[in-house]
Amino acid sequence: MAIPAQNPAPADAAARRAVEPVTVYTLDKLPPYDQNFYETVRRNMTLVDTLIVPTRDAKAFEVPAGHLFRIVNTEGPQVGDLNLWNTNDLTERFYSGKTRALHATHVSTGDRLWSNFPRFRPMATVTYDTLDWYGFDEYGAGVHDVIGTRCDPYTQHMLSGQDYNYCCHSTLTRALAAAKGLSLDEAETHVHDVVNVFMCTGYTRDTNEYFMKASPARPGDFIELFAEIDLLAGLSTCPGGDCGAGHSSDTAPCWPITVEIYRPQEESLAGWQPAPSNGYGGGNAVG
Repeated sequence: MAIPAQNPAPADAAARRAVEPVTVYTLDKLPPYDQNFYETVRRNMTLVDTLIVPTRDAKAFEVPAGHLFRIVNTEGPQVGDLNLWNTNDLTERFYSGKTRALHATHVSTGDRLWSNFPRFRPMATVTYDTLDWYGFDEYGAGVHDVIGTRCDPYTQHMLSGQDYNYCCHSTLTRALAAAKGLSLDEAETHVHDVVNVFMCTGYTRDTNEYFMKASPARPGDFIELFAEIDLLAGLSTCPGGDCGAGHSSDTAPCWPITVEIYRPQEESLAGWQPAPSNGYGGGNAVG
């Protein structure tokens, strides 16, 4: 809260606070992660494309369903902001809030990145993460968060009074516009909350405020994802570099990020189909 509480605690405050929490979506209720399948898919896969996302910039790239892509930290501890869209329909996009609710504040191997309503289905599955050892540290911070939004010029202007057009929101907008032949205004409506790849974040213990700290990623670290549908991905290199001090900066050390796209062997996908749209058929109607 911005100001201290204005109301005294009631007599039963301790009892109210002592109520035990209930996990909303337990792992046993989610579609199981088929580790054997994904490990088989990963074996003997072929590198089919590589691209470099320059510093303080973004690129959009396609990943066909059934392929994998790696986001690789090649030169230094650089944070990247990831957007995902259905290649054939930009209105289907990554839903960070539901992904966070179904899995956790930070994602790693075995977690899925879900799309928005009404299709609401896995867009990608995390199949490998070299930073899975990090877990949660003494501050409550983890890596690859789905709690932050993305640095953007609107918040930057509100806080500083300055216009800054190298925020991840702006670079993702330009990358999507270039990839799909859209105007910047059209593209901006499709840019959405991100997976903060390599970013180390959490909430403070005392005030529950969002914080960031220097990324633990080092050259060679990567997160790998399997495309459950045809994907258009947008990846930015945050102008904050490792985000240890800030996230909208012309002075922070920054590094490029490499994206590698892989094709698995056909036999490893035998029987697999792209994720279907959600089965709910009620149309929100009553009766």
